[in-house]
Amino acid sequence: MQYIGVDLAWGEGSAQRAAKESGFAVLDGRGVIREAGWLRGIDAVADWLTATAEPGAVIAVDAPLVVPNATGMRTCEKEVGSRYGRWRVAANASNAGLGWLGGVRLRERLEAAGFRYTDGTVPASPEDRSFFECYPYTTLVGMVELGYDDERPRYKRLNASLPAPEGRARRAVAMDELIRRVGLLRDAEPPVDLGSHPLTSRLLEEPSTAVASEHKHREDLLDAVLCAWTAAIWHVHGEARTQVLGRDDAPDSEGRRATIVAPAREEQRAGRGRSSRPRATEAGRGSIVGVLELALRELRRLPEADERTRPHLADLRDELDRLAPR
Repeated sequence: MQYIGVDLAWGEGSAQRAAKESGFAVLDGRGVIREAGWLRGIDAVADWLTATAEPGAVIAVDAPLVVPNATGMRTCEKEVGSRYGRWRVAANASNAGLGWLGGVRLRERLEAAGFRYTDGTVPASPEDRSFFECYPYTTLVGMVELGYDDERPRYKRLNASLPAPEGRARRAVAMDELIRRVGLLRDAEPPVDLGSHPLTSRLLEEPSTAVASEHKHREDLLDAVLCAWTAAIWHVHGEARTQVLGRDDAPDSEGRRATIVAPAREEQRAGRGRSSRPRATEAGRGSIVGVLELALRELRRLPEADERTRPHLADLRDELDRLAPR
């Protein structure tokens, strides 16, 4: 059995600017990582998947794959915030007006090659190469095996309330703690063994650094493994351990629904554990994030009273993380 994870760079790149790296990982039914690494560009990812995926393969991609809405947010993205907000997990808005929808391009390439997009509401066919959209943050807080019972791990964004060196150091610590926990999943159901491939084994063996490019390189690979594990979780457990966000959304013109397959605890399912914090309206979310970023930049420029401004920076960063951590 093949479970494939792709942490896709949403931008497609251009002649003037190379695409960012996408991480990939292939997991078998025993938890062994058969392939892992990085690719650049949507076409490179599509070509690799076409050459690698076998009939019956289940593929989880961290990127918006179906984006029928012209503006605003997709329903599945709203449901990330409403069901996982207590764990400080939310999703960025995706719509057709954005200029970085590499996931849609990848879906089109895969469908043309005979792959089948699934919204996660029916089991995968053993004859098809099936793929769906996932979001690793929901896996991190939705799988009790990882132990993130109160809050997602802060292994991506820097804490802007801290001096940059301290923020990078804390992010590296959070990354290494997450890697340690993933390294304990060899006996999980389904299993994943980080030590079974030379590249992913290095995540366990080498500490994370404060260098941003090196951190992102490791992050993309780890997220790809989490995507592959999500594919396995859905295939093995179905909706006993996952939920389909956006399942009641209207289909697009070709009958596809924009969904996210998300591992879930009982309290994260529909009607349970909803965050009591106020949520931004769909139309205003993007502008609010922009205002928060601007405020953070201006506060950083203040020449004095660092201790006085630090609590405000922390509050603003927390709100920004809630609105758009992806």
